[in-house]
Amino acid sequence: MADKSQSWKDNKPGKMFVDQSCIACDACVLTAPNNFHMHDEDGHAFVAKQPSSPEEEELCKEAMEGCPVEAIGNDGE
Repeated sequence: MADKSQSWKDNKPGKMFVDQSCIACDACVLTAPNNFHMHDEDGHAFVAKQPSSPEEEELCKEAMEGCPVEAIGNDGE
């Protein structure tokens, strides 16, 4: 389960976040490329854009469920 207190500072403010347990597997970026990006220097994913449509919500949910280390969270804000 993702820990909001361990979320990367690169995450855009909002309900979705990626925490520091991310292993840079790229799964979220491949699933929801409009919302997740990879930080090239630090080697971790982050939320580049909070979901703003039902389609993006669904893709972000799919990315969260598919994360092998459960580094993606949704705190519902």
